[in-house]
Order: sequence, then C-alpha cells, then structure tokens
Amino acid sequence: MSSARIIDVTRFMTEPSTCSYLRNETACLEYRVPWELNSESYGELLRRGWRRFGNYVFRPQCRACSKCRPLRVDVNRFRPSKSQRRTLKRNQHVDISFGPPGVSDERIELFNRYHSDMTERRGWSEHQTSSPEYADGFLGSSFEFAGEFLYRDAGRLVGVSLVDISNCGLSSMYFYHDPDWRPLGPGTFSVLTEIEAARRQGLAHLYLGYWIHENQSMEYKARFRPHELMQSWVDDDTEPVWSEPED
Repeated sequence: MSSARIIDVTRFMTEPSTCSYLRNETACLEYRVPWELNSESYGELLRRGWRRFGNYVFRPQCRACSKCRPLRVDVNRFRPSKSQRRTLKRNQHVDISFGPPGVSDERIELFNRYHSDMTERRGWSEHQTSSPEYADGFLGSSFEFAGEFLYRDAGRLVGVSLVDISNCGLSSMYFYHDPDWRPLGPGTFSVLTEIEAARRQGLAHLYLGYWIHENQSMEYKARFRPHELMQSWVDDDTEPVWSEPED
C-alpha cells in the first residue's frame, strides 16, 4: 500500500434511487474528488474498488445490498478460451491504435449511435451527448494515466475504449462501438485487447469494474479467467482482500 495520503476536495453520497442493474434494489453511490490524482494514488483507489468517470471517482455504497463486486482479471495467468480465440480471429482486420483520450466529431457521432442502439435494444434512457458534455463526463482533467484505444475498420472508426493505466493495473473504464460491428463480438475483442496491452506493460491485472451475479449484461466479465473478486469495501488505510471465486 502507498504511504501517500489521499486528500479529497469533496466527498458525498447520492440520494437512494432505483438500481439500474437490479430493479428491485435501491442504489447509493459515494463520490469523491481527490486533490491530486496520479497513477500511484489512483492505483490504490482502484485496488479498493473505486472507479473514475471524469474528475470524480465513485463506488457503490448501497444500504441494503452488497451484490456489486469489483472484478479484476489475472493478466499473466489468463489464456483465451476457444470462443475468445474465434473472436480474435474474426476481428483480425480491425486496426487498433492507442493514445491519450480526445474529443472529435467522429467520436461523438459513434457514441450517439451506440447509445441509440442500446436505448432500442436494452431500454436505456434516451440521451444524445455533445462534445463539451462528453469531455466533462468521461475525460475530465488531463490525467496522465488516462488512455484510449481506437478501433478502425478500413479507416472508419468503429470502436472507442477509454482506459486508465495505474501502477497496479489497467482499468477498463468505458467502451462504445458501431452497432453494425456487434455480430463480431466487439465487447469481448476490446477486453482481450486490453488484457494483452496490460501484459505488454508488465501490469498484473485488468480491472473490469463491477460484476453482479444476477445481472445478465455483466455475465461476460466472469468469462475472463482466472479472475478475482474484492471481498468487501475498505477504507484507504485498510488493505483490500481479493480472491478467486469458488466454482
């Protein structure tokens, strides 16, 4: 654990609301804005189940439910399954580049197409983002540990994966893609890409955010093995416990 103390500009809880993952549960999120966030300090938060969006880091702190479990993949021990190898083969034609995250018309257009498709297929609330809203909500300040994978098919942008690279692992923050790419398994392909990127950089884990056993849309995360689940929420000065689930 880092000896550096993390000082917050602000820290607060949201009001209870209907959970977007389990409709019969009530959700609360705890937010904080650290005074200074670098690869080391964010890595310590990440190991304790925090996630970043924009300038905020957050974690579930639901009063009557503890089903959200942070999940991370053991990068060095991971071996793709037969199905995952087929996904890699189907997407050999896709060009991948990595760099700092940015905002552009093609990103915004792709994001809005993806969100419209998810509204139709998954019942997401209707919403179209703008360049300022995208920059504020997803990118925030120019964090030195933030990165972005761009996926192109014959030069056309078909996918964007926003990630954070800390000293303890790579965090998969958000992925959106062209709905027409969906039959080739872009979600699985992006995770496999991030696992390989983490391995090449000598990182131990890929953090995939939260996993809920009862939520079908999160089922794919458990297919990347071996993986570990964080056992309970802890404070900054307490070492977290991660362990592999029992089959």
